Amino acid sequence: MVTLEASKIFCRLSPAELSALRPIAQEQNFSAGQEIFREGDNGNGVYVVRAGQVEISGLIDQKERLVFSRIGPGDIFGEMAVIEDKPRSACAAAKVDTAVYFIPRAELLTLVEQSPALAQALLREVSRRLREFNQYHLRKVAQTERLAIVGRFARAIVHDVKNPLNIIGLTAELAGLDRGTPERRQQDSACICKQVERISDLISEILDFTQESQSDFVLAPSDYGAFVTNLLAGLGPEAALKSVTLELENPPPSVSVFIHPKRLRRAFYNLLHNATDAMPEGGKIILRFQTSEQEVVTEVEDVGQGIPPEVADHLFDPFATHGKAHGTGLGLSICKRIIEEHQGWISARNNPGRGAVFAFGLPRRGVKEEAV
Repeated sequence: MVTLEASKIFCRLSPAELSALRPIAQEQNFSAGQEIFREGDNGNGVYVVRAGQVEISGLIDQKERLVFSRIGPGDIFGEMAVIEDKPRSACAAAKVDTAVYFIPRAELLTLVEQSPALAQALLREVSRRLREFNQYHLRKVAQTERLAIVGRFARAIVHDVKNPLNIIGLTAELAGLDRGTPERRQQDSACICKQVERISDLISEILDFTQESQSDFVLAPSDYGAFVTNLLAGLGPEAALKSVTLELENPPPSVSVFIHPKRLRRAFYNLLHNATDAMPEGGKIILRFQTSEQEVVTEVEDVGQGIPPEVADHLFDPFATHGKAHGTGLGLSICKRIIEEHQGWISARNNPGRGAVFAFGLPRRGVKEEAV
Protein backbone atom coordinates (compact mmCIF):
# COMPACT_ATOMS: atom_id res chain seq x y z
CA MET A 1 0.00 0.00 0.00
CA VAL A 2 1.39 3.41 -1.03
CA THR A 3 0.75 6.62 0.85
CA LEU A 4 0.16 9.96 -0.92
CA GLU A 5 3.59 11.32 -0.05
CA ALA A 6 5.25 8.19 -1.48
CA SER A 7 3.45 8.37 -4.83
CA LYS A 8 5.36 9.38 -7.95
CA ILE A 9 3.43 12.59 -8.52
CA PHE A 10 3.49 13.92 -4.94
CA CYS A 11 6.75 12.57 -3.52
CA ARG A 12 8.66 15.84 -4.07
CA LEU A 13 6.15 18.16 -2.46
CA SER A 14 7.12 20.15 0.60
CA PRO A 15 5.59 19.31 4.00
CA ALA A 16 3.34 22.37 3.71
CA GLU A 17 2.12 21.32 0.24
CA LEU A 18 1.44 17.79 1.48
CA SER A 19 -0.51 19.21 4.39
CA ALA A 20 -2.69 21.11 1.90
CA LEU A 21 -3.14 17.97 -0.23
CA ARG A 22 -4.16 15.44 2.42
CA PRO A 23 -7.56 16.97 3.32
CA ILE A 24 -8.73 17.00 -0.31
CA ALA A 25 -7.57 13.47 -1.21
CA GLN A 26 -10.56 11.15 -1.00
CA GLU A 27 -10.00 7.42 -0.39
CA GLN A 28 -12.13 5.19 -2.64
CA ASN A 29 -12.33 1.40 -3.02
CA PHE A 30 -13.27 -0.68 -6.04
CA SER A 31 -13.80 -4.42 -6.30
CA ALA A 32 -12.17 -6.53 -9.02
CA GLY A 33 -13.75 -5.79 -12.40
CA GLN A 34 -15.53 -2.65 -11.25
CA GLU A 35 -15.32 0.38 -13.53
CA ILE A 36 -13.84 3.57 -12.13
CA PHE A 37 -14.77 5.71 -15.12
CA ARG A 38 -15.69 5.21 -18.79
CA GLU A 39 -15.16 7.01 -22.08
CA GLY A 40 -17.17 10.21 -22.20
CA ASP A 41 -17.39 10.65 -18.43
CA ASN A 42 -16.61 14.05 -16.98
CA GLY A 43 -12.90 14.56 -16.26
CA ASN A 44 -13.57 15.57 -12.69
CA GLY A 45 -10.27 14.61 -11.07
CA VAL A 46 -7.17 12.43 -10.99
CA TYR A 47 -6.59 9.14 -9.21
CA VAL A 48 -3.56 7.71 -7.44
CA VAL A 49 -3.44 3.94 -6.93
CA ARG A 50 -3.01 3.21 -3.24
CA ALA A 51 -3.16 -0.59 -3.57
CA GLY A 52 -4.15 -3.05 -6.30
CA GLN A 53 -4.05 -2.53 -10.06
CA VAL A 54 -6.06 -0.55 -12.63
CA GLU A 55 -6.44 -1.34 -16.34
CA ILE A 56 -6.78 1.48 -18.86
CA SER A 57 -8.56 0.42 -22.04
CA GLY A 58 -10.16 1.86 -25.14
CA LEU A 59 -12.72 0.78 -27.70
CA ILE A 60 -11.65 -0.16 -31.23
CA ASP A 61 -14.34 0.53 -33.83
CA GLN A 62 -16.93 0.43 -31.02
CA LYS A 63 -16.65 -3.37 -30.95
CA GLU A 64 -13.44 -4.54 -29.33
CA ARG A 65 -11.91 -3.25 -26.09
CA LEU A 66 -8.14 -3.09 -25.99
CA VAL A 67 -6.15 -2.80 -22.76
CA PHE A 68 -3.14 -0.56 -23.42
CA SER A 69 -1.92 0.25 -19.91
CA ARG A 70 -1.87 -1.18 -16.38
CA ILE A 71 -1.45 1.19 -13.45
CA GLY A 72 0.07 -0.01 -10.17
CA PRO A 73 0.51 1.40 -6.64
CA GLY A 74 1.92 4.92 -6.59
CA ASP A 75 0.93 5.71 -10.19
CA ILE A 76 -1.68 8.26 -11.25
CA PHE A 77 -4.33 7.94 -13.93
CA GLY A 78 -7.08 10.09 -15.38
CA GLU A 79 -4.80 13.12 -15.57
CA MET A 80 -5.24 13.91 -19.29
CA ALA A 81 -8.93 14.79 -19.06
CA VAL A 82 -8.24 16.99 -16.04
CA ILE A 83 -5.49 18.95 -17.74
CA GLU A 84 -7.48 19.40 -20.96
CA ASP A 85 -10.88 19.84 -19.23
CA LYS A 86 -12.44 17.35 -21.65
CA PRO A 87 -14.46 14.12 -21.29
CA ARG A 88 -12.59 10.90 -20.55
CA SER A 89 -11.11 9.27 -23.65
CA ALA A 90 -10.54 5.84 -22.09
CA CYS A 91 -12.00 3.45 -19.54
CA ALA A 92 -10.42 2.65 -16.17
CA ALA A 93 -11.38 -0.50 -14.26
CA ALA A 94 -10.00 -2.31 -11.22
CA LYS A 95 -8.08 -5.42 -12.25
CA VAL A 96 -8.15 -6.70 -8.67
CA ASP A 97 -9.60 -5.26 -5.47
CA THR A 98 -8.15 -1.75 -5.58
CA ALA A 99 -7.88 1.29 -3.31
CA VAL A 100 -7.24 4.76 -4.76
CA TYR A 101 -6.89 8.38 -3.75
CA PHE A 102 -9.16 10.73 -5.70
CA ILE A 103 -8.18 14.40 -6.02
CA PRO A 104 -10.93 16.63 -7.51
CA ARG A 105 -9.99 18.70 -10.53
CA ALA A 106 -10.54 22.19 -9.10
CA GLU A 107 -8.48 21.51 -5.96
CA LEU A 108 -5.69 19.86 -7.97
CA LEU A 109 -5.42 22.83 -10.36
CA THR A 110 -5.23 25.19 -7.40
CA LEU A 111 -2.34 23.17 -5.97
CA VAL A 112 -0.60 23.13 -9.37
CA GLU A 113 -0.81 26.93 -9.56
CA GLN A 114 0.76 27.24 -6.10
CA SER A 115 3.42 24.51 -6.45
CA PRO A 116 6.05 24.58 -9.22
CA ALA A 117 7.29 21.18 -8.01
CA LEU A 118 3.83 19.64 -8.51
CA ALA A 119 3.44 21.26 -11.94
CA GLN A 120 6.84 19.90 -12.99
CA ALA A 121 6.08 16.42 -11.64
CA LEU A 122 2.72 16.37 -13.40
CA LEU A 123 4.35 17.47 -16.66
CA ARG A 124 6.98 14.73 -16.41
CA GLU A 125 4.33 12.11 -15.74
CA VAL A 126 2.20 13.21 -18.69
CA SER A 127 5.27 13.22 -20.94
CA ARG A 128 6.26 9.73 -19.78
CA ARG A 129 2.73 8.43 -20.30
CA LEU A 130 2.60 9.85 -23.83
CA ARG A 131 5.95 8.26 -24.71
CA GLU A 132 4.78 4.91 -23.40
CA PHE A 133 1.57 5.16 -25.40
CA ASN A 134 3.48 6.14 -28.56
CA GLN A 135 5.78 3.14 -28.14
CA TYR A 136 2.80 0.89 -27.58
CA HIS A 137 1.10 2.29 -30.67
CA LEU A 138 4.23 1.80 -32.79
CA ARG A 139 4.55 -1.81 -31.62
CA LYS A 140 0.92 -2.46 -32.55
CA VAL A 141 1.36 -0.81 -35.95
CA ALA A 142 4.50 -2.87 -36.60
CA GLN A 143 2.71 -6.06 -35.56
CA THR A 144 -0.26 -5.24 -37.79
CA GLU A 145 2.06 -4.52 -40.71
CA ARG A 146 3.94 -7.79 -40.17
CA LEU A 147 0.65 -9.71 -40.19
CA ALA A 148 -0.42 -7.87 -43.35
CA ILE A 149 2.88 -8.78 -45.02
CA VAL A 150 2.37 -12.44 -44.06
CA GLY A 151 -1.07 -12.28 -45.62
CA ARG A 152 0.24 -10.71 -48.81
CA PHE A 153 2.98 -13.32 -48.99
CA ALA A 154 0.41 -16.08 -48.63
CA ARG A 155 -1.70 -14.60 -51.44
CA ALA A 156 1.39 -14.19 -53.62
CA ILE A 157 2.41 -17.81 -53.14
CA VAL A 158 -1.08 -19.05 -53.92
CA HIS A 159 -1.28 -16.81 -56.98
CA ASP A 160 2.11 -17.80 -58.39
CA VAL A 161 1.72 -21.50 -57.65
CA LYS A 162 -1.75 -21.61 -59.18
CA ASN A 163 -0.49 -21.24 -62.76
CA PRO A 164 1.85 -24.26 -62.79
CA LEU A 165 -0.71 -26.28 -60.83
CA ASN A 166 -3.31 -25.57 -63.51
CA ILE A 167 -0.89 -26.76 -66.17
CA ILE A 168 -0.08 -29.89 -64.15
CA GLY A 169 -3.78 -30.65 -63.73
CA LEU A 170 -4.61 -30.12 -67.40
CA THR A 171 -1.59 -32.10 -68.58
CA ALA A 172 -2.34 -34.98 -66.21
CA GLU A 173 -5.92 -35.09 -67.48
CA LEU A 174 -4.77 -35.23 -71.11
CA ALA A 175 -2.15 -37.87 -70.29
CA GLY A 176 -4.86 -40.08 -68.79
CA LEU A 177 -6.99 -40.17 -71.94
CA ASP A 178 -7.20 -43.53 -73.69
CA ARG A 179 -6.23 -42.05 -77.04
CA GLY A 180 -2.93 -40.72 -75.71
CA THR A 181 0.16 -42.12 -77.46
CA PRO A 182 3.31 -43.18 -75.58
CA GLU A 183 5.13 -40.21 -77.10
CA ARG A 184 2.42 -37.84 -75.97
CA ARG A 185 2.47 -39.28 -72.46
CA GLN A 186 6.22 -38.84 -72.36
CA GLN A 187 5.85 -35.18 -73.34
CA ASP A 188 3.14 -34.71 -70.73
CA SER A 189 5.34 -36.30 -68.08
CA ALA A 190 8.20 -33.96 -68.96
CA CYS A 191 5.83 -30.98 -68.80
CA ILE A 192 4.59 -31.98 -65.36
CA CYS A 193 8.16 -32.43 -64.08
CA LYS A 194 9.06 -29.01 -65.43
CA GLN A 195 6.15 -27.34 -63.63
CA VAL A 196 6.98 -29.12 -60.37
CA GLU A 197 10.53 -27.84 -60.70
CA ARG A 198 9.15 -24.37 -61.32
CA ILE A 199 7.08 -24.51 -58.11
CA SER A 200 10.16 -25.62 -56.20
CA ASP A 201 12.18 -22.74 -57.69
CA LEU A 202 9.40 -20.30 -56.80
CA ILE A 203 9.33 -21.37 -53.16
CA SER A 204 13.13 -21.22 -52.97
CA GLU A 205 13.07 -17.68 -54.35
CA ILE A 206 10.50 -16.49 -51.84
CA LEU A 207 12.41 -18.07 -48.95
CA ASP A 208 15.61 -16.52 -50.25
CA PHE A 209 13.97 -13.10 -50.39
CA THR A 210 12.39 -13.28 -46.94
CA GLN A 211 15.62 -14.47 -45.33
CA GLU A 212 17.62 -11.86 -47.24
CA SER A 213 20.34 -14.49 -47.61
CA GLN A 214 22.87 -14.75 -50.39
CA SER A 215 22.77 -18.24 -51.80
CA ASP A 216 25.60 -19.62 -53.92
CA PHE A 217 25.40 -17.63 -57.12
CA VAL A 218 27.62 -18.72 -59.99
CA LEU A 219 27.33 -17.25 -63.50
CA ALA A 220 28.09 -19.51 -66.42
CA PRO A 221 28.54 -18.69 -70.13
CA SER A 222 25.37 -19.43 -72.09
CA ASP A 223 23.88 -18.85 -75.52
CA TYR A 224 21.32 -16.16 -74.80
CA GLY A 225 19.26 -16.89 -77.92
CA ALA A 226 18.96 -20.60 -77.09
CA PHE A 227 18.10 -19.78 -73.46
CA VAL A 228 15.28 -17.39 -74.41
CA THR A 229 13.90 -19.65 -77.15
CA ASN A 230 13.70 -22.62 -74.79
CA LEU A 231 12.14 -20.47 -72.07
CA LEU A 232 9.42 -19.03 -74.30
CA ALA A 233 8.54 -22.47 -75.63
CA GLY A 234 7.44 -23.40 -72.12
CA LEU A 235 5.72 -20.10 -71.36
CA GLY A 236 3.75 -19.82 -74.60
CA PRO A 237 1.12 -22.47 -73.76
CA GLU A 238 0.66 -21.00 -70.29
CA ALA A 239 0.07 -17.52 -71.70
CA ALA A 240 -2.41 -18.97 -74.19
CA LEU A 241 -4.54 -20.22 -71.27
CA LYS A 242 -5.16 -16.54 -70.47
CA SER A 243 -5.77 -15.56 -74.11
CA VAL A 244 -2.34 -13.94 -74.34
CA THR A 245 0.08 -14.50 -77.22
CA LEU A 246 3.84 -14.07 -77.14
CA GLU A 247 5.24 -12.28 -80.17
CA LEU A 248 8.93 -11.89 -81.08
CA GLU A 249 9.59 -8.62 -82.86
CA ASN A 250 13.04 -9.95 -83.72
CA PRO A 251 14.82 -13.23 -82.87
CA PRO A 252 16.73 -13.38 -79.58
CA PRO A 253 20.42 -12.87 -80.35
CA SER A 254 22.68 -15.89 -80.28
CA VAL A 255 25.43 -14.27 -78.21
CA SER A 256 27.38 -15.48 -75.23
CA VAL A 257 26.40 -14.02 -71.86
CA PHE A 258 27.20 -15.07 -68.32
CA ILE A 259 23.94 -16.00 -66.56
CA HIS A 260 22.45 -18.10 -63.80
CA PRO A 261 19.72 -19.92 -65.79
CA LYS A 262 17.32 -20.61 -62.89
CA ARG A 263 17.55 -17.09 -61.50
CA LEU A 264 17.19 -15.40 -64.88
CA ARG A 265 14.31 -17.72 -65.75
CA ARG A 266 12.54 -16.46 -62.63
CA ALA A 267 13.00 -12.84 -63.76
CA PHE A 268 11.42 -13.69 -67.13
CA TYR A 269 8.52 -15.47 -65.40
CA ASN A 270 7.84 -12.44 -63.22
CA LEU A 271 7.96 -9.94 -66.09
CA LEU A 272 5.77 -12.02 -68.40
CA HIS A 273 3.24 -12.78 -65.67
CA ASN A 274 3.17 -9.12 -64.75
CA ALA A 275 2.41 -8.27 -68.38
CA THR A 276 -0.28 -10.96 -68.50
CA ASP A 277 -1.93 -9.60 -65.36
CA ALA A 278 -2.02 -6.15 -67.00
CA MET A 279 -4.29 -7.60 -69.71
CA PRO A 280 -7.11 -9.45 -67.91
CA GLU A 281 -9.14 -9.67 -71.12
CA GLY A 282 -6.21 -11.09 -73.09
CA GLY A 283 -3.84 -9.45 -75.51
CA LYS A 284 -0.31 -9.59 -76.82
CA ILE A 285 3.16 -9.50 -75.25
CA ILE A 286 5.91 -8.28 -77.56
CA LEU A 287 9.53 -9.14 -76.94
CA ARG A 288 12.36 -7.35 -78.70
CA PHE A 289 16.12 -7.49 -78.37
CA GLN A 290 19.00 -5.14 -78.99
CA THR A 291 22.66 -6.07 -78.99
CA SER A 292 25.76 -3.94 -78.63
CA GLU A 293 29.37 -4.75 -77.89
CA GLN A 294 28.74 -4.14 -74.20
CA GLU A 295 25.33 -5.66 -73.49
CA VAL A 296 22.15 -7.41 -74.58
CA VAL A 297 18.91 -5.49 -73.93
CA THR A 298 15.57 -7.29 -73.67
CA GLU A 299 12.25 -5.44 -73.76
CA VAL A 300 8.90 -6.88 -72.68
CA GLU A 301 5.93 -4.82 -73.85
CA ASP A 302 2.24 -5.41 -73.17
CA VAL A 303 -0.89 -3.77 -74.58
CA GLY A 304 -2.46 -3.02 -71.20
CA GLN A 305 -3.27 0.31 -69.57
CA GLY A 306 0.31 1.25 -68.80
CA ILE A 307 1.99 2.19 -65.52
CA PRO A 308 -0.03 4.53 -63.27
CA PRO A 309 1.94 7.73 -62.55
CA GLU A 310 1.47 7.40 -58.80
CA VAL A 311 3.48 4.15 -58.65
CA ALA A 312 6.00 4.79 -61.42
CA ASP A 313 8.76 5.74 -58.97
CA HIS A 314 8.14 2.75 -56.68
CA LEU A 315 7.59 -0.15 -59.07
CA PHE A 316 10.68 -2.05 -57.97
CA ASP A 317 10.21 -1.46 -54.23
CA PRO A 318 9.24 -4.52 -52.18
CA PHE A 319 5.47 -4.87 -51.68
CA ALA A 320 4.62 -2.04 -54.09
CA THR A 321 1.33 -2.89 -55.81
CA HIS A 322 -0.80 -0.98 -58.26
CA GLY A 323 -4.34 -2.30 -58.35
CA LYS A 324 -3.69 -6.01 -58.88
CA ALA A 325 -6.19 -8.31 -57.25
CA HIS A 326 -3.42 -10.66 -56.13
CA GLY A 327 0.27 -10.48 -55.38
CA THR A 328 2.42 -8.45 -53.02
CA GLY A 329 4.37 -6.34 -55.47
CA LEU A 330 7.28 -8.62 -54.66
CA GLY A 331 7.72 -9.90 -58.23
CA LEU A 332 9.36 -6.79 -59.68
CA SER A 333 11.54 -6.42 -56.61
CA ILE A 334 12.82 -9.97 -57.14
CA CYS A 335 13.39 -9.14 -60.83
CA LYS A 336 15.51 -6.14 -59.87
CA ARG A 337 17.58 -8.21 -57.46
CA ILE A 338 18.15 -10.95 -60.03
CA ILE A 339 19.18 -8.56 -62.80
CA GLU A 340 21.51 -6.72 -60.45
CA GLU A 341 23.03 -10.05 -59.44
CA HIS A 342 23.88 -10.38 -63.14
CA GLN A 343 25.53 -6.92 -63.00
CA GLY A 344 22.77 -5.59 -65.23
CA TRP A 345 20.05 -2.94 -65.03
CA ILE A 346 16.26 -2.86 -65.28
CA SER A 347 13.79 -0.05 -65.97
CA ALA A 348 10.16 0.56 -66.87
CA ARG A 349 8.33 3.09 -69.01
CA ASN A 350 5.04 3.66 -70.77
CA ASN A 351 4.79 3.37 -74.55
CA PRO A 352 2.14 5.99 -75.39
CA GLY A 353 -0.95 4.38 -76.81
CA ARG A 354 0.41 0.84 -76.45
CA GLY A 355 1.11 -0.16 -72.85
CA ALA A 356 4.00 -0.69 -70.44
CA VAL A 357 7.55 -1.63 -71.42
CA PHE A 358 9.97 -3.31 -69.03
CA ALA A 359 13.56 -3.41 -70.24
CA PHE A 360 16.68 -4.96 -68.77
CA GLY A 361 20.27 -5.14 -69.92
CA LEU A 362 22.81 -7.91 -69.35
CA PRO A 363 26.54 -7.30 -69.86
CA ARG A 364 28.33 -9.30 -72.54
CA ARG A 365 31.29 -10.15 -70.40
CA GLY A 366 31.97 -13.20 -72.54
CA VAL A 367 32.93 -10.96 -75.47
CA LYS A 368 35.61 -9.25 -73.41
CA GLU A 369 37.05 -12.56 -72.23
CA GLU A 370 37.21 -13.92 -75.79
CA ALA A 371 39.15 -10.83 -76.88
CA VAL A 372 41.84 -11.36 -74.21
